Amino acid sequence: MKRLEAGVRDIPDYPSPGIQFKDITPLLADPVLFGAAVEALAAAHGPGSGAEVDVVAGIEARGFIFGAPVALALGVGFVPIRKKGKLPHTTVSAEYTLEYGTAVIEVHEDAVRPGQRVLLLDDVLATGGTAEAAAGLLEGLGAEVVALSFLAELGVLNGRERLAGRVVKSLLNY
Repeated sequence: MKRLEAGVRDIPDYPSPGIQFKDITPLLADPVLFGAAVEALAAAHGPGSGAEVDVVAGIEARGFIFGAPVALALGVGFVPIRKKGKLPHTTVSAEYTLEYGTAVIEVHEDAVRPGQRVLLLDDVLATGGTAEAAAGLLEGLGAEVVALSFLAELGVLNGRERLAGRVVKSLLNY
């Protein structure tokens, strides 16, 4: 994973003083690194893995960047989980707490079927609030969230604790 780490740069004091932002845009700009990240995220859920999935769900917006190509690599469909008011069909929603307030995410009510096995993807696991809410939405529709996968995890923020009892995988840990 050292290869992937080379594509992540630190931006000090962004978006506010004392924050060390992990910028993944250099990784996205490099087709070899981006491809390696997609391949690694998909590898644990391919045929014969014992953890196969029926669909990949990605959380807006950077979860779309990784989720869609992972779904293609696995030969399954992709489900977008979006911010409130962005989906055109009937939705279900979940409100969750952020360090600075609350937010709402939504998914189409027919995005997954009962019993479908879902891989939930996002770029970074921070506090875990968004991932917890997204998993709850999918499970509320009857799907089984097989795993939550992230490009990077900010361990100091303890997001994994919020997802206790779930399979959580991160390619990079900070």
